Parts: sequence; C-alpha cells; structure tokens
Amino acid sequence: MSPPRKLFDLAAGDDSRFSPYCWRIKLALAHKNLSFETVSWRFTDKDKIAFTGQGKVPVLVDGKTSIHDSQDIAEYLETHYSNEPSLFGDAPQKALTRFVKEWAESTLHPAIAKLVLPDIFEKLAAQDQPYFRQTREAAFGMTIEAIRAARETYLPAFHAALVPIRNTLKTQNFIAGAGPAYADHIIFGALRWGTMMSNTPLLEPDDVITVWMKTLLETYGL
Repeated sequence: MSPPRKLFDLAAGDDSRFSPYCWRIKLALAHKNLSFETVSWRFTDKDKIAFTGQGKVPVLVDGKTSIHDSQDIAEYLETHYSNEPSLFGDAPQKALTRFVKEWAESTLHPAIAKLVLPDIFEKLAAQDQPYFRQTREAAFGMTIEAIRAARETYLPAFHAALVPIRNTLKTQNFIAGAGPAYADHIIFGALRWGTMMSNTPLLEPDDVITVWMKTLLETYGL
C-alpha cells in the first residue's frame, strides 16, 4: 500500500489552518479526487521541512516525491494525475488562470494582509510570534501596532478588490465559469485566509462571495 499523501499545512496556535497557499492545494487535491492528510506546521518548525531545502509551506509529499511552492505543486498534480479533472483547462484557460494568480498576489493579498496581520499575530503560537513580528514588520515597514491603528484606512482597498470578484459571481457560478477550477482555488485561498483570521467580519453572510465560498467547500466535501 502506498503511503498517504501528506500536505504540510500552516497552523495557528489553536491548530486552525490559515495559509492561502495551502488552501489552494487542499482544494486542488480535492479537485483531482486525491486523498491526503495534513501535517500541522508552524513558522518555527523549519526542521520539519528541511528535506525540501527551503523553509515555507505548502509542501506536498506524494510517495517518494516532495514538492514545495503552491504553483509547482499544482503543476505537478496536473501533470501526474492527468486522468483526473483538469485544474487549468486548455491553454487559453491556463493563461487566464495565470492572470488571476498574478492579480490575487499583487492586489487581493496586500489588501487583506494589512487588515488581518495584527489579528494573525494574536492567534499564532507563542513561539511563532517573534518570527512573525520581525518578518512582517520588515516587509511592511511598520510595527504591527501601527498597522492595527491604521486599519480603517486599508478598508477601501479591500472593498475595491472585492468588486471584480463579486461582479463575476453575480453572472456565473464560479470564477472559472460553470464549474470550479484552480482560478477559484486561488481566490478562495486568499479570502479564506482573511475571513478565518480577522477579528471582525470581512463579508456579510448573504454576500455572493460568502455563498460561493460555502458552495466551493461543499462541492469538494471539505
């Protein structure tokens, strides 16, 4: 019997799993009908994934193969499990998925990050907090406390980033069209990260985006 697939999955202090990139891969594995188990991983657990030669998750171990970086994992799944439903579709659809990825990481992620970064800090295991503070304050050029104090000024960028998502979902069931695909996984991962970790609601229960997120999880049985 083959060993189970393992996905090293970023965890907060209460073991909730919040990484947008790990969520992409959990949905991608479900899309490919592949069973897997998650391994709780925290920022200071670098030794657990030292075998990859780097220090970030997601990391997928599939038998004797290990892959890191969400895009590389998605490409691996698409190539090695080509008999299962495609993550990307044909060449034009794959090109559009690349655009979605670039937009999400350059626009949606930064809009969410400034809203939830202080709340994430609170929810981390104690041993992870110094690392998180050092790396995030260096990245943003501000203290976590200053980011929290300026939260209201970040809301317009977040609401603006939701507009194309919301308008798309008003006319079709999923970001990718009639059914979900990796473009949905990318957007979902970002919003799951935000809505899980924010101390204040980011979306209303009846928002079309909230409904889509719930439908996506139900579709994949997650």
